[in-house]
Formats: sequence, structure tokens, C-alpha cells
Amino acid sequence: APVAAAIVDSLNRYGADAFQIPLAVKLADSDFRKAADDPLLADAVRGAGGVFFSGGDQARITQALVRADGSRSAVLEAVWEVYRKGGVVAGNSAGAAVMSSTMFYAPKTVFATLRGGVTDGQEIAPGLGFIGDDVFVDQHFLVRGRFARMIPAMLKKGYKFGLGIDENTAMVVDAQRRVEIVGSKGALLVDLSRASTDPARAGFNVSNVVISYLDRGDLYDLNTHAFTPSAAKAGGRIVPHKDLLADPVFSPDILGRNALVELMENLMNNRRSEAIGIATSGAGSTLPELGFQFTLSKTRDSVGYASAAPHSYSILNMRLDIRPLDIGQSLRTQ
Repeated sequence: APVAAAIVDSLNRYGADAFQIPLAVKLADSDFRKAADDPLLADAVRGAGGVFFSGGDQARITQALVRADGSRSAVLEAVWEVYRKGGVVAGNSAGAAVMSSTMFYAPKTVFATLRGGVTDGQEIAPGLGFIGDDVFVDQHFLVRGRFARMIPAMLKKGYKFGLGIDENTAMVVDAQRRVEIVGSKGALLVDLSRASTDPARAGFNVSNVVISYLDRGDLYDLNTHAFTPSAAKAGGRIVPHKDLLADPVFSPDILGRNALVELMENLMNNRRSEAIGIATSGAGSTLPELGFQFTLSKTRDSVGYASAAPHSYSILNMRLDIRPLDIGQSLRTQ
């Protein structure tokens, strides 16, 4: 309830006429099942021009809105009516995770997900599906290295495209399924349409993943897969030249804060065509000593755009390969 009140105050400061819907699994003195099918609450939602989902635990959002038999509650159906009429359906953190038809439900750590994979009804479960059935959505994406947990989930469920949003940033998807990045940072586009795995190799592996970093102001069309750089980068395509660095491009902790994007930027500004990132379970882990190697490669389709003020990058179509890495011996000798 206090979080809802704070969100209402914020929205109203920007000119909205916001109100809260008292529907939550942990709301005191309330039966969320009855509230979800309360016709008065459903009517209140139906009359709104938009719906905003708060953060927290996305499993509680779906638990509150989806009946035990999997059907939509009256309030959830009202949200869909708002959406079908052209209203905005939005959310932050957990409220963003529910936007795809599959979401992380009770996930392990990113590294443990690489090691053990995902299981329906445990690490992943149905979301609310507002973005459609063909795009997987995740959040806190680059700050927490979550791109590495999205790929196993996408492979498990057959998704070809995933969008991972960073913090203090939004992906605005319009009625034509054009995505605009707004806010402080950007989003990562994960393309598995040409990816493959080797079932004969022990451990998680994938080849030919294509990743792109979409920066603030960039546009991406989910239907045509066309990219349009922001106005600040329209003339800023990065052209290879002889003054580029030629040092090895490496990250010892690819799952660290913003490490992937920094590696992509460093590779784009380097004469080398390949960069290496390493992920390990970390000191003190109870997991067996095994890591993963992430290999980024520039291809003929790779392209970067840069803006001078403020300095920022958009980077398209880098290849990513992931394979297990036996580092046990080196760890034991330290």
C-alpha cells in the first residue's frame, strides 16, 4: 500500500489522475482472490486510460491476477480491455517482467542458471503476455548480468527474440510494435534466430547468438527488425581506422555490472575482431569449479554508432558464443 501511494503521487506530479487498485497477495486485511474478481474494481480499471504495475515479485503479480485454473480474473480482463482500446500498460522491475508470455518466476542466480538451466513452473512460468508471444522480456538486465540467464530461458521456450531493459530506462512499444528506448541507459536485443547448441558437448553451450545494444533514443521495429539510431547518432556511424587500439579485449567477470556493454564498446573501438569474457561461480561457492567462456565477435553485419554529447554508443549485430570452461585446476593452485 505505501508503494502504491508513492507511485500514485509520482504519476500525479506528471499530470496523471492516478489511483491505486487494492489488489495484492500480501495486502493486509484483504483476500486477493475476491478482489481480483470484484466487479467494482474491474470497472475502475476498465475506465482508466492506462495501468501501471509496481515492482517487487512478478510471481505475486500473476498469482493475484490469474485464477487457479489459468483463466484471467475480472480485473486482469479489464486491464486487457484498456490495452485493446489503446491504453498504456506499463510497469517497473517485476511490473516489466510480466509483460512477456513467459517470465522468470523463482530464478536461481545467473551463474546457477547457466549451470542448471530452467524448468517450467520453477525458474520460469507464464507471464501476462502484453508484448506478444514472440518476445521474451527481462529487467535489471545489464547491471546484474541477466543476459546470461535470458538465453537459456529463450532456448527452453523457443523464443527467437528477447529484450532486456537496464535500470532507469524504459522500452516504449507502440501499436505497430516499434520500440523506442527512453531514459538513462539502454536495452539489449538478443536474437536467437540463427543460434544453435551442441547436445554432444557437456554443459550449457550456444553458438551464433546475435546481440545488439540499443541506446536511449534508438528505435527498433519488432516486425521488420529495422533499426534507426537516435538523432544524436544519425551521422555517427563508427568507421574502422588505423588509429584504433589493437590490445586484447577481455573481461574477467562478464556477469559483472555493465561488463557486457563495456566489452562490446571496447571491441567496436578495436582492430581486433574478437573479445573474451569469463564467468565463474565466484569465491566461496559450493558449485563445482567450472566456468563459462563468452566470445564476442565482429562480423560483416556488426556496426556501431556514437554520439559526442553526451557520449554514448549503439552497437548492432555482434556474435556471441558461450561454452563451458574447465577452470578447476587453475583455481585449486591459487
